[in-house]
Amino acid sequence: MEWTDETILRLRTLWSEGLSTAEIGRRLNISKNAVVGKAHRLNLPARPSPIRRSAGDAQPRQAPPKRTQGPTLPPLSASVAGPLPVLRAILPAAKSQQPRTAPCCWPIGEPGKPSFHFCNAAAAAGKPYCEEHAAIAYVRVRDKREDVA
Repeated sequence: MEWTDETILRLRTLWSEGLSTAEIGRRLNISKNAVVGKAHRLNLPARPSPIRRSAGDAQPRQAPPKRTQGPTLPPLSASVAGPLPVLRAILPAAKSQQPRTAPCCWPIGEPGKPSFHFCNAAAAAGKPYCEEHAAIAYVRVRDKREDVA
C-alpha cells in the first residue's frame, strides 16, 4: 500500500466524519490496521472507545504499582549464615512390592458414550497395550533397501 496525497486527504476527511476505522478501511480498500497505523503517524485526534458503558459502570483505572530501583534481593552474604549446604543426589526409593501389571489402555467404543471403555487386558511388557492391540498400534518400519529391486 502506497499512501498518496489523495488517499491521505480522503483518510483525513473520513476520520473527521467520525467513521469507524473498519469502515474507512472498506472505503479505501485497505485493512483496518493500516488505517489505524496511518492515523497514528499523522497524529490524527484519538477516537472515542466504541465500548458503551453505563454511568454506574465507569470506574477509574488504578495506576500500576511503581517499579523499584536497584536490587530487590538481599546480598548473598546476608542470606547465608555459614557454609553452603552439601547437596546430594536424590535417588528413587527402592520398591518393596512386586511391580504391578498395567492394563491395556486401548480405547473401545466412542468417547462420551456409556458403552465406552478400555481393553483392560494385561499390557505387554514395556507397552501400554496388550499383545493383540500392540500388534495393531506398532507397525514395523520397512527398510528402504527392501523396495529397491
